[in-house]
Amino acid sequence: MNKNAGKWIFLADDDEDDCLLFGDALMAVAENALLTTVSDGFELMHLLREQQPAAPDIIFLDLNMPRKNGFECLHEMQQFPQFRNIPVVIYSTSAQQQDIDRVYQQGARYYLCKPDSFEELKKAISNVLSIDWHQHQQPPL
Repeated sequence: MNKNAGKWIFLADDDEDDCLLFGDALMAVAENALLTTVSDGFELMHLLREQQPAAPDIIFLDLNMPRKNGFECLHEMQQFPQFRNIPVVIYSTSAQQQDIDRVYQQGARYYLCKPDSFEELKKAISNVLSIDWHQHQQPPL
């Protein structure tokens, strides 16, 4: 049985091309996964509140978005106990150590720099989906 089957994934990213590429890569590695996309953090937080008590299995979150960025989403999610246990994977072009440190301090569980190729993206998504989030620890700061 495919352990990635049936996962419900949220992707918050304002880049439409990145969203399409992510969706294609996700379907290539977990064809039964359900992907819900939003274009900014404001929409993400609205969607999370609407879906209660249901919650996605994983949130992939871009940092640089209009209206509400990824940092603001992480901060807001920590204010609500029902959102704290949702694994948040930062999915960003930024490789700046200060951004990485900041998101881990704000509760992100994993940091993924957007890969340069479709094959690398598929591998990265597959790796993230295979993580046992109950056992996964954040890297030391």
